Amino acid sequence: MTIKWKRALMTAAVAAGLAVGGIAQAAELQLRVVGNFSGNKKQVDGVERPFFQKLNERDDMRVTYNTMDAIGVDASDALRLIRTGAFDVMSVQIGMASRDDPFFEGVDLAGVAKNLDEQRQVVDAYREAFDQRLQERFGAKLLTLWPFGPQVLFCRGDIQSTSDLKGKKVRVFTPSMSRLVDGLGATPVTLQFSEVYLALQRGVADCGVTAPTAGNSGKWPEVTDHVVPLPLSYSVQGHLMNLKTWNRLTAQQQEELTTAFAEMEQAMWDIARNVNDDAVTCSTGGDCTEHEQYQMKLVDLGADSAAQVREVTEQKVLPVWAQTCNSVWSECAATWNSSVGEATGYEVKAN
Repeated sequence: MTIKWKRALMTAAVAAGLAVGGIAQAAELQLRVVGNFSGNKKQVDGVERPFFQKLNERDDMRVTYNTMDAIGVDASDALRLIRTGAFDVMSVQIGMASRDDPFFEGVDLAGVAKNLDEQRQVVDAYREAFDQRLQERFGAKLLTLWPFGPQVLFCRGDIQSTSDLKGKKVRVFTPSMSRLVDGLGATPVTLQFSEVYLALQRGVADCGVTAPTAGNSGKWPEVTDHVVPLPLSYSVQGHLMNLKTWNRLTAQQQEELTTAFAEMEQAMWDIARNVNDDAVTCSTGGDCTEHEQYQMKLVDLGADSAAQVREVTEQKVLPVWAQTCNSVWSECAATWNSSVGEATGYEVKAN
């Protein structure tokens, strides 16, 4: 990481700590916190863990913090666990948890956002409706929404365009990502991150989808040779608080916690934007600052590939998601159209 970005992240972390430190004194509150996966060191050790450690220094709060994998929590169970009050605060992988309500996947549907700037527009447009639905259905308060970064393809074998994905077995982890991959002629294979390296090594999968920094850190370039910079989605995460816990806070505590979490969210967005660029450079033989250097080929996707992705998104991804979501909540597609749709130029219609 360059000195410039080290300073930027340190500034964000300090700002978040100062905001937390300013919370008004009140009766001591016990917070059981489940963080992200420990392997995501930049997000966990660089931002999340220090944030909650600082919160634990308050006289009015005591925080018990554990990463998700440290206590054996299944990421797909997060919404249920936060609803039951098993934990007070949880870091949630939205796409995986959305099996309990497809509405939430609307914040990160595969193929919709072409870059991080567009994904930020999606998040901002959907945030209010997301929070409202979360409170009504799962008794939880939305505190952050942020991406790991563009979810790109690490592939074995020669890939020149999206057409070359036809017949490939591709690791995915969300329903809409599965439909996009299927629409491109590939076979989606659902695997946990920890299973992908061996799957790629043994030919169970030909390609794997993840963020560049995660792929590099996970040593996927040892078993793949092409990086395909096709942002299938952005692996949007969120921090949620049990609503009963949130309502026990004073109005001032709520206001200042909102500010603190917003600053932590921004630090996560900064990581998504800057660290992933370095990971792509390192994986493809460029000068490295904080990732392992490999000699993968970076595929140059042309306009035809972009047009194919948009076509599949419009014809395969959005209609199926809208139909599934409307079957759970009749206002789902209309809510998405009036928020994300207006921000991105898409319109979903249930079949």
